[in-house]
Amino acid sequence: MATRTTAQRRFSLLRIAIALQTLTIFLQAVSAGLLLTAPYGETLHSAGARVMWGSSLLYVLAAVLAWKPGGGSLRPVWPAAGFLVLASAQVVLGIAHVPSVHLPLGVLMFGLSVLALVRPPGSGVVRADQ
Repeated sequence: MATRTTAQRRFSLLRIAIALQTLTIFLQAVSAGLLLTAPYGETLHSAGARVMWGSSLLYVLAAVLAWKPGGGSLRPVWPAAGFLVLASAQVVLGIAHVPSVHLPLGVLMFGLSVLALVRPPGSGVVRADQ
């Protein structure tokens, strides 16, 4: 019983980390709009990039905690690590001012993050009966 409760807490942490990542990516889209219209937009978008990257790192940490000490599946670690790579690339592309790749990558990351949020942790494929 205690193991099940611990595993549920680990998956809750994983869900919270994915939700936080999704929210921060969405807020980056909002701050990108402000970047075009407000004088403080660049500062907000720059700070948001650090928060978004940190939320991706938290997602990796939560996935590892759900897997290793939580006794869960290794499956959530791979998408979490992939998001950290994408977030890192996104930050580098933003600093390098490459909007032709930075913007579509941000849209892709938001879509993938929403997908990760709506499907069960550790599942490889989204099935119609889930």
